[in-house]
Formats: sequence, structure tokens, C-alpha cells
Amino acid sequence: MTAKRRPTRVGDMLPRIAAEIGIEDELRLARRMTAWQRLVEELLPAARGASKLLAVEPPALIVSATDSVIGQELLLRQAELLAAFANMPDGAHLLELRVVIRPPGRAFSPR
Repeated sequence: MTAKRRPTRVGDMLPRIAAEIGIEDELRLARRMTAWQRLVEELLPAARGASKLLAVEPPALIVSATDSVIGQELLLRQAELLAAFANMPDGAHLLELRVVIRPPGRAFSPR
């Protein structure tokens, strides 16, 4: 009789599988995008759904805002947002927050 193995969580296997098939950067970006959404919801509830992470290009974190009011609020809280992002799983210590204004319905890509 063979010993029973503990079940492995899919989330625990994803990083290894992503590395094996060469998509670890895409997985990291997806996790960072989700982390940014949670961060905005927590620190700026009024901006929920109005900002998306576009790219991480050290030393900058590039995000979108649906209008200039949201963009201004993000910039005013830049230090707090960057510190919180650095402390999140898959986060990074960055020095600058760049905000791109993109009205709803426009494509969300850095360039």
C-alpha cells in the first residue's frame, strides 16, 4: 500500500508551471495588477474600478485613471500607494507613480 500524499494547492503549483512554460513574467504582472486593484480599493475606496496597473518599469509604477480627479488623488497619495505596493506579494520598491488618464472603454496598455 502506498502512502497518501497531501493534496497540492493549484496556487502553489502555478509559479513553477509558469516558469516551465516561460510565462512567469505574465503571471507576475497579473498578480501585480490584482494587487493594485486591491490596494486602490483599500486605500482609495472612491477610486474603486477607476485605476488599473499598466506596467512596472523601475523606478516607476505606471497606472491608469479614468479621469483627472482620480489621477490627481493617486498622485497626492503617491508615497502611501508606493509603500503599500512594495509590501504586497510580488510588489516592488519603486520611486515614482506615473498616471495616464484613460476614459472608460479605452484600451489599457502602457503605450
